[in-house]
Amino acid sequence: MTTIWSAKSLPDLKGPAAWNRILADQPAPQALKESTTADVVVIGAGFAGLSAARRLTQIESSLNVVVLDACRIAESSAGRNSGFMIDLPHELNSEDYAGAGDDQAVTSLNRKAIAFAGDAVDDYGIDANFFDRAGKINGAASTKATEHNESYAKHLNSLSETFEMLDARQMAEITGSRHYHSGLFTPGTVMLQPAGYIRGLVSGLRQAGVRVFEQSPVTRFLRQGTCWQVQTPGGEVSAQKIILTVNGHLESFGFERDRLMQLFLFAVMTPELDDDALSKLGGAPRWGVTPSDPMGTTMRRIDMGQGGNRIVTRTCALLKPNMHPGAKSLQRAARVMQQKFDQRFPQLAGIKMEYQWAGHLCLSLNSVAVMRELEDGVYSGCVQNGLGTARGTLTGIGAADLACGLSTEITRHFTAEAQPKKLPPQPFREIGANIVLRWKEWRASAE
Repeated sequence: MTTIWSAKSLPDLKGPAAWNRILADQPAPQALKESTTADVVVIGAGFAGLSAARRLTQIESSLNVVVLDACRIAESSAGRNSGFMIDLPHELNSEDYAGAGDDQAVTSLNRKAIAFAGDAVDDYGIDANFFDRAGKINGAASTKATEHNESYAKHLNSLSETFEMLDARQMAEITGSRHYHSGLFTPGTVMLQPAGYIRGLVSGLRQAGVRVFEQSPVTRFLRQGTCWQVQTPGGEVSAQKIILTVNGHLESFGFERDRLMQLFLFAVMTPELDDDALSKLGGAPRWGVTPSDPMGTTMRRIDMGQGGNRIVTRTCALLKPNMHPGAKSLQRAARVMQQKFDQRFPQLAGIKMEYQWAGHLCLSLNSVAVMRELEDGVYSGCVQNGLGTARGTLTGIGAADLACGLSTEITRHFTAEAQPKKLPPQPFREIGANIVLRWKEWRASAE
């Protein structure tokens, strides 16, 4: 009997990937237009997939590796996040980001991901502006939020981690906003220009002999004899092994059905701020603020080295099990984020956003990833639980290690995790989850 896994859904992300648009134009796309062979096919060219490809070249430089992606490079979820590569515990299901497990082990693994990415920046000559070891701030705009920060600070103390508490004056000096009552600064986060970093990985991998094909969605893969045939509209690849790094689209191929929460977050970006706007704004040229309540609003300011003097606002969550958010959802989120921006920066209120977009996240109820061998010769580095830059890097490395028969700290950590918990049936899943999300957003509306 032939084993066939067919994709039921392809990426459907509303709005442009702004991080990509504010960089120079890319070369013409390289799509798969033939039948070819490889030792390993990596499906997905985001943080996980490209990290897997790099790790494969480190393990065995002679491996023939092909990477396939449905979109243009850095146009999918990898180019639509906020660009925080966080080292410390950042559990989105908690009140203050503290995890429920071994946070020291998680921190150690996150730092391995950051070190791996930093080495890639050095080896491939990626612009250092795209990988800025600037740290980040948990911003608090209420007494309750300050209490969240104080609780998290106690947790960091118990882990012997370094941090600095900031008062309202210091927050205003950094951000140019008087919205924040206080903040908690931690130094280990890397502030990415995510599209620039992803483009740099692809360029370096291609120079190392990895073939990366974009606009080549995998429609199905099937077992034929000892090989897997991976099919796209333009061609196919015959390979001994497959590494699936498609995050929530793991479910599209039939794996972990009814166990993955398909979530969309939304963001907007200002046009490039002119001298008058920059004078009114004040503050530092680069900073990143995550909300002390995970359901609050993330803010970033970037400068010319990362694509222009701009501010990014990110908030609003929507559960869509079918992975197809409607245009009205983006329009509603854009209105909310305009209000959030105006509240934080009244001196710039009314500036019309240049870009607005949706990004796809995948979470499990018990916050586990799916990083294991799914069946003979098929490996997964998926389900990043909203932490795609660091956890995606880790699961990509781990999937490559598994494919090469290696047992490492990363593989042992993820393969010991439980299976994602079963989700409630439809329509209660979607209706109930979105009611809870809206309520949490309302409760964290100032954050």
